[in-house]
Amino acid sequence: MGDHPLSSAIGIADRVRSGMSSPVEAVESALAVIAERDPKIHAFVSVLAEQARADALALTHRADLSSLPLAGVPVAIKDDIPVAGQPMREGSHATSSEPKASDHSVVARLRAAGAVVVGLTALPELAVWGTTDAPGVITRNPWNLSRTCGGSSGGSAAAVAAGMVPIAHGTDGLGSIRIPAANCGVFGIKPGRGVVPSELGATSWFGMAENGPLATTVADAALMLSVLADRPELAQLAQPAPLRIAVAPGSPTHLSVVDPHWRAATERAGTELACSGHRVESAKLPYPVNLLPVLARWTAGTAADAEELDFRQLQRRTRRHVAVGRGLRRVVRSQQVVRLEQTMFAFFADYDVVITPTLAQPPLAAAAWSERSWTSNIVANVRYAPFTALWNLVGWPAASVPVGTHPQSGTPLAVQIAAPPGGEARILALAAHIERVAAWPRVAPAR
Repeated sequence: MGDHPLSSAIGIADRVRSGMSSPVEAVESALAVIAERDPKIHAFVSVLAEQARADALALTHRADLSSLPLAGVPVAIKDDIPVAGQPMREGSHATSSEPKASDHSVVARLRAAGAVVVGLTALPELAVWGTTDAPGVITRNPWNLSRTCGGSSGGSAAAVAAGMVPIAHGTDGLGSIRIPAANCGVFGIKPGRGVVPSELGATSWFGMAENGPLATTVADAALMLSVLADRPELAQLAQPAPLRIAVAPGSPTHLSVVDPHWRAATERAGTELACSGHRVESAKLPYPVNLLPVLARWTAGTAADAEELDFRQLQRRTRRHVAVGRGLRRVVRSQQVVRLEQTMFAFFADYDVVITPTLAQPPLAAAAWSERSWTSNIVANVRYAPFTALWNLVGWPAASVPVGTHPQSGTPLAVQIAAPPGGEARILALAAHIERVAAWPRVAPAR
C-alpha cells in the first residue's frame, strides 16, 4: 500500500495532538492532492481552500488541541447539509445560491472535534440517484475513470478513494453511503435510526435517511462515527466474539441478477469468517415482495424536499420523480415498516448479523445520467444496487466493506454487513476483522 501524504485520520490527529505536525500542514497536504487529482475525478463542487487554511490556523491556537479526537483532520462534506457561509446546492440549479447562516449539527460536531472542512462534494440532484453527475460534469470512479463513483454520496466516496481526504461525510437514504463506498473501494456505514442526528431535508425521506462516514479504514470511520454520534466508545474497535452470521448472496428482487464475481466475493467472505471461528450459514433474507413502501418514501420524500424549489429548474428525471412522489404520498404508512420489522426480528432470532453483496453488478458507466429519462435511471439503479434499501426502510445499521477487485471492470468488490438496532459496534468489529483478513489498497493510483 505504501505511505500516502494524508495517511489516516487517526495518524493525522495523533501527529497534530503530539505537536509533530500542525493542522495547517495537514490541510495544505489535502489541498495539494485535491489540486492534483480532482480535475480528472470531479469529486468536489467547491474547494474551500482559503477558509480551510484560516480554520486550520485558528485551530493551532485552541487550548484543547492536544485532546481533540480529529485534531487537524481534513474532511469533505457532501453538499446536501448546511455548512456556514456556503450555499447548499444539493446538485441542483433549482436550489438557492444564498450562503447558509449556520452549520448542520454534524458539521458542528466535526469542527468541535478538530476537523477542518476543505470542501463540499458532488451528488446527483437532491441526492436521489445511485450515480453522480450534473449537466456538463461527471464524477468518476478513481479506480476506473470510465465507471461511475456511485451515488448519491459519490463525490465523498471518490474524494476518499483518491486520497484527497482521509474521511468524508455522506448521507444515505436508500444506500447512498454504501453504494458509492462499494463502487470506490472505501468503507462506509449507515448508522441506525437515531444514532446520529439526521435533519435531512423536509422529512429525512420519512425517516429513511441518515448521516454517516466514509473512510479508507474501518478505524477511521469508527472514529468519525463516534464524533457524529457523540459516542466516544464507538471509536474503540473490539475483537468480535464468535457471531452467528447469515450469508445471503441472493438477489432481493427478480428485477436484478447478481454478477457471479459479486456473489463469489460474498461467499468467500463467509468462508473466511467461518475459518475464524464464527458460525456461518447460507440463508435467504425475507425481502419484501412489495416495493411500493420504498418507492413511495423515496419519491414522496423527494417531493417534500422540492416543495419550495422552482419545479421548472429541476432536471427532467427529477421532475418525474417528484410528480410520482406527489401521487404516492398518500400510501406512506408507518404500519408497513412495523410489519417488515417484525419479519426481520424473527429472522435475526437465529443470527447476529447478515452479509450480502453490497452491489449486484459492477459500477455503471460514468455517463450523463442526469440527461436520461426517469425510467432508465430507475431501471439501472435497481439492477445494480438492489441490496441496500431494506436497511433504510427499517432504519437498521448497515455498512459496506471492500473485499477484492472485479476482474473485468477493475473496480472494487464489497460486502454489506447489517444488524438489528444497536448493532453499530458489532458491524464495525466484524468489518475490521474482514479488513485484516482481506486487506485492500487504501487509495486508488492516479490515472
